[in-house]
Amino acid sequence: MCASGRWGIDGKRLFLFKRKSFTKNPVDMNKQSVTDILKQSIIMEHRGKALYEQVAAQTGNDDVRKIFNVMAEEEQTHIDFLQKQLAHYNKQGSFDNNELEKAPDGEAIANTILDEKMVKDISGSGFEAAAISAAIDMENKSVEVYANRAAETDDPNEKELFEWLANWEKGHHKLLIDMNEQLTEKIWYDNNFWPF
Repeated sequence: MCASGRWGIDGKRLFLFKRKSFTKNPVDMNKQSVTDILKQSIIMEHRGKALYEQVAAQTGNDDVRKIFNVMAEEEQTHIDFLQKQLAHYNKQGSFDNNELEKAPDGEAIANTILDEKMVKDISGSGFEAAAISAAIDMENKSVEVYANRAAETDDPNEKELFEWLANWEKGHHKLLIDMNEQLTEKIWYDNNFWPF
């Protein structure tokens, strides 16, 4: 990437995208950064939903399918919530407190129990394990973006919104980390990797 734009490939040609350069007053820049972070958040949630739906569709394990279906549903809840907030912010220049108060608590995935049968049925080096690893990275990124935005803003409603999202994604992250740790222990046990 260069200072004046971005390189791209179109068929066999290499070309440079020109970036617009313009200045805004500070109020507009702040509004733009809020809408940018909301749009980025919606995209991240769509990506998470797509990954979780794909895992649910391809797994042969019913328990894993249930977990990833619930996670996909929760990502859709986030998408709907963020789209309402974006529309309200674009129209009013503020967040919708009523939507914040109605926001679900994210307990569905946090209450998921990982049992030995499910861990036993998942191959530590198979599709599900790879998907869990990718999902951990995705959730890490979401938590980071949301927590950073909550820390940066002075708007109490925006802070509340992004803290809520960060905490919900932490629930997904914890479940995935627990699954990954159990799978790792299974692999170590199956391959005699334990030092004793």
